[in-house]
Amino acid sequence: MKSRGTLLLSALFVVSAFIAAVLPERTPPGEKESVIVQVLLRNLERFHYQPMEIDDDFSERAYDYYLNDMDGARLFFTQEDIEAFAPHRLQIDDQANAGQYDFFDLVQDHWVASLDKTEVWYQEILNQPFDLKKKGEIEMRDDDSGWVKNDKALKQYWEDYLKRDVLRQIVDKQKELEKDESGEPQPSLAEIEADIREKTLERYDKWFERMREAKLSIRRSQYLNALTAMFDPHTQYLRPKDKESFDIRFSGRLEGIGATLVNDEDYTKVNTIVVGGPAWKQKELAVDDLIMAVRQEDEEEFLDIKDMLVEDVVQHIRGDKGTTVTLKVKKPDGSIQEISIVRDIVVIDERYAKSLIIGGEEEGDKVGYINLPSFYADFNNEDGRFSAKDVKTEIEKLNDKGVDGIILDLRGNGGGSLSDVVDMTGFFIPEGPVVQVAGRGGRKQILRDKDPRVQYDGPLVVLVDQGSASASEIIAAALQDYNRAVIVGSESTFGKGTVQRFFDLDRTVAGLADVKPLGTLKLTMQKFYRINGGSTQLRGVVPDIILPDSRSLLETGEKRQTSPLAWTQIDPADYGQDVYQIGQMEELKRRSAARVASNGTFGLIQENAKRVKRQSDRKSFPLSLADYQSMDEAAQQEADQYKGLFDEVVNPYVYNLELDMEEIEIDESKVARNEEFKKNVSKDVYIREAINILGDMLELESK
Repeated sequence: MKSRGTLLLSALFVVSAFIAAVLPERTPPGEKESVIVQVLLRNLERFHYQPMEIDDDFSERAYDYYLNDMDGARLFFTQEDIEAFAPHRLQIDDQANAGQYDFFDLVQDHWVASLDKTEVWYQEILNQPFDLKKKGEIEMRDDDSGWVKNDKALKQYWEDYLKRDVLRQIVDKQKELEKDESGEPQPSLAEIEADIREKTLERYDKWFERMREAKLSIRRSQYLNALTAMFDPHTQYLRPKDKESFDIRFSGRLEGIGATLVNDEDYTKVNTIVVGGPAWKQKELAVDDLIMAVRQEDEEEFLDIKDMLVEDVVQHIRGDKGTTVTLKVKKPDGSIQEISIVRDIVVIDERYAKSLIIGGEEEGDKVGYINLPSFYADFNNEDGRFSAKDVKTEIEKLNDKGVDGIILDLRGNGGGSLSDVVDMTGFFIPEGPVVQVAGRGGRKQILRDKDPRVQYDGPLVVLVDQGSASASEIIAAALQDYNRAVIVGSESTFGKGTVQRFFDLDRTVAGLADVKPLGTLKLTMQKFYRINGGSTQLRGVVPDIILPDSRSLLETGEKRQTSPLAWTQIDPADYGQDVYQIGQMEELKRRSAARVASNGTFGLIQENAKRVKRQSDRKSFPLSLADYQSMDEAAQQEADQYKGLFDEVVNPYVYNLELDMEEIEIDESKVARNEEFKKNVSKDVYIREAINILGDMLELESK
């Protein structure tokens, strides 16, 4: 078993001994909120990879960022509001260092006042029929736009904004009715418009209700993250509840009843039931049930949760494995039931690695396919799941089947555990360096696979895209530098080449028990470097073979983020491997390019990229129904050219390994999800080309 550190990619566990050794020299004074911002800035200054002066320049950038974050759609503030905020433009640094929130408080006051007036406006607007024949045009505003001059202009923008929303829904409804073959009388245009306005009004009422109910701690956290974002996009303040949610996403498991919840008017509604979880096994709780009250096993009285936010309801429903929670629920038919559920470990298995066999035209041809959605790790449980361990198991199963090659699919994989990616890279190479990590001041560490064993020594293709980030980029870069795998995908991966650690702020300040917990700081402390010395930061990993992508013309990835760290370079590490060397890379590229050029689907994908770019850039929309219909029809006709782009089965022989079927067949939902998974793989042209590339590798190797 390879050694496993606690170093994580997107976040690292709090290193208590390290932090204890660097406690602040003084305890900041003030209330909890004042302490949080002062401790936050102090830790940023002392430990961030690239510290900056908290000065007027910092203040200006944070000012712009926060206002854009608060009102990116330009629906709430006017230039008059901005003028009221302007005196604080160069004061945020001084206020934060003093533990003050003057700018935040002023913005919140204007925000609440704007909610009051815009709520009246949208209700007035949506309570009157729109003139669907009246021509006009709306130029949609975003965070690159200025704010309108005054309330009069803002109200007009709201009217145009809501009309455009209603027009879109009318056109969608008309298209839906055109397909109606029931023979039922169809509503008139006036009836459609009235019904949509009513539903839109309900939607906006709920939106405003959610904004008004947002806790002050959530809004303050948003402000604090405007400050942390000035350092880099991945440094972040998390409230205690936010950290708990992060841990659940990272590990892929939680202790509770296995249901996701949403606010629904006064109560909380069951949105989904996690297959295999306690609620699913118990069979009484169902989607759309309204939870009215919660009772713990050691309590006699129910806790009324009316008007309670979901994040607070969840705290009462989650709990330790083996304990019981009783829910008083209202069923869709109006009946009231009390449902007791024993909490257990809930595994979110869609995050975990899984594999398939993909057969070829010739008898005996078979390629192993491993899909890895994230580099998950559960350090908090003895039986926790780890991505490296799971991928190793999948490799062993595929080896037993004698596959001709393996495809490791990291598309959309945003990263995760660094220790797992180091171990996983080691499955394909003998012991050696995997990634270099450099901290503040240039201190460098080389992270190595220390296990001489090689779990798979055959042809390997790694699939990536613009969503492949962090740990995904590390393994892709290492296998590319070792010339061990062919990296295939879109023009570049995401470009996140930084390391974060979690700092429990309580551990960085002595005393103050009355204001703790303070929350957690996710802090960028290091950069990743490839073993060839180049950073993955900003530039990402450029695949050996680039395939057309519908999003290729959009600006994506780290370079779109606020304040990203720059690309840099250090000395390369000493590395080499003799397990499997990619031969004749130029010939592989030539053959792939020829196939892509003659492939109609890839040709359509390239054309569709231009359409996606035009749609993304569009900011102007007509405000008469006839003009909107014409615009929509033209857009639909263009989109129809690419409809069914991935409907053709290109990988007809896709099947599960026998060892997996027992687990899959335990319930109908898993069977259905597995069938959907196999169907998607069977129609995936990128997997098809990866198989073709593996075939080329085998053929060229045999010659």
